[in-house]
Amino acid sequence: MGLTAGVLAIDAGNSKTDVAVVAHDGTVLATARGEGFRPPAVGLEAAMSALAEAVDRALGAAGTPAVSHVSACLANADLPVEEQLLAAALAERGWGASVEVRNDTFAILRAGVAEPRGVAVVCGAGINCVGMLPDGRTARFPAVGRISGDWGGGWALAEEALWYAARAWDGRGAPTALARALPSHFGLPDMPALIEALHLEHVPAARRHELTPVLFGVAAEGDGVARAIVDRQAEEIVTMAVVALTRLGLLDEETPVLLGGGVLAARHPRLDDRIHGLLAARAPKAMPRVVTASPVLGAALLGLDHLDVPEEAHERLRGHYEA
Repeated sequence: MGLTAGVLAIDAGNSKTDVAVVAHDGTVLATARGEGFRPPAVGLEAAMSALAEAVDRALGAAGTPAVSHVSACLANADLPVEEQLLAAALAERGWGASVEVRNDTFAILRAGVAEPRGVAVVCGAGINCVGMLPDGRTARFPAVGRISGDWGGGWALAEEALWYAARAWDGRGAPTALARALPSHFGLPDMPALIEALHLEHVPAARRHELTPVLFGVAAEGDGVARAIVDRQAEEIVTMAVVALTRLGLLDEETPVLLGGGVLAARHPRLDDRIHGLLAARAPKAMPRVVTASPVLGAALLGLDHLDVPEEAHERLRGHYEA
């Protein structure tokens, strides 16, 4: 059977995977959703098998066994060597005549711009930033945690809040309402009880991310320690964006700066205000906005970019997701 579809678009994050099969003219033929893509946690083979379940459903619904091009934007594809490894694994599945793998931050960037030009910062469980130009040049960071110089994201914010709250409780640090708010979230009386519950895993480690919204709530009430943590997150986001703009020679040009991920999508007023204020001072031509479009749209647009289809195809595809 010949190729009947142009792009197999995959946006695979840690918590969920979205797949779309798109014709050369931008028509969405089928979609599917699957579980998260976490090779570091479950191993590459298990992660690929979970991905295949969603892909096979989408291809089956589209009535085609394969496409012209696979455009995959994947979590945990942080380094070029990881992108190459994952591209090889996808190619073995025979889903497309060609395969391109990018970090999932590129999906958010492409979903938010009319052409492949701009910078995106994602602040979700972790933090990452990428930039791209129509000629294919990119700016990116390893984004694998503190060893690559990163700070922030929901997980790190929760850890930071716990650190300050523990020190406030026992007297090593400045007073903060976090010392009451964090244990209260889990129905516990104080920080010693929360520390014990976390250490003994009576409160599962995975639930620590629930403390990030608590941090923002305490900051909104005027707590100095909580506000300082939020301000530092804004500083990190803007620093990454400005460095990416500088690397691509875009600092002095009007350029979209797309903001995505759960922390930024929540639109916390203090974080939003600080980001906009810092960008206005350091990159006055930057045009920040939060991306609300589905990231799989970005993966699909990158696929259409690769196939060099007419602009009408891009518009039809975007219209499907923005309707």
